[in-house]
Amino acid sequence: MPASLSHKPYRVGRSRTGLGLFATKPIKKGTKIIRYFGPLLDSKKKDEDAIENKYLFELTNRWTIDGSIRENVARYINHACRPNAESDVKPRKRKVFIRAIKDIEPGDEINYDYGTDYFKAYLKPIGCKCDACEKKRKKKRAEARAERLRLKERAERKAKREAEKLAETRARQRKANANKAAKANGNGKALNGKALNGKHLNGHSLTAAAGKRAVPSKRGAARVLQA
Repeated sequence: MPASLSHKPYRVGRSRTGLGLFATKPIKKGTKIIRYFGPLLDSKKKDEDAIENKYLFELTNRWTIDGSIRENVARYINHACRPNAESDVKPRKRKVFIRAIKDIEPGDEINYDYGTDYFKAYLKPIGCKCDACEKKRKKKRAEARAERLRLKERAERKAKREAEKLAETRARQRKANANKAAKANGNGKALNGKALNGKHLNGHSLTAAAGKRAVPSKRGAARVLQA
C-alpha cells in the first residue's frame, strides 16, 4: 500500500472558484495527500452544535471537525463531481485524510466529492463549477448555439422559398396580364383590318362597289350597272 508523503507535494493557488490546492509533484494513486483537521465539535453541546460554516466535516452523528482554521490547508481543496481524490474518514480516531484515487500530475488541482448534502445546500443553488460540470455546461451551450443556428438557417430557407414562390406568382401574373393585353391589341387590329380590307360593310362588298356604280331604278332603289 502506498506510503504517506513525508513532504508537501501541494500548494495553494488560484482556482476557478477562488483558491484551490494544486499538486507540485506527481502523486500516486492511493497516497495520503493531506489531513483535514480542526477543533472537534460535540453535537450534544448546544453552543458547538449551533456553529455553522462551510468547513464542517461530519465524522459521526455526534462528532464534527471544524476545518475553518487557517492551519487546515486541506480546507482549500475544492469539490469535484469527478474527483481525483477522496476523503478517508476514520471515525474512531476522529481523523480525516484526503487520499488520491488517481495518479495526479504536477499542476493538477486536487479535489474530492463533498457529498450530497453539501452539494444540495451550497453548490447546486449557485451551480457547480468543477471541470465535469463546466464541460457539461459548455456542451449544452454549444448545442444551444447549434440549435439556434439550425433554426435560423431553417427560417432563412423558408423565407427564401416563400420569396421565390411569390416571385414566380408575380411573374406568372405579369405574363398573364401581358398575354391578355396582347390579345386585346390583336383583336383591335383584326377589326381595323376588316374595315380596311372591306370584306363587308353594311352588308355590301366594297370590292364589288369599287367596280360598279349605282343608278336610280324605276322604283327609286339603287340599281347597280356595269361601269
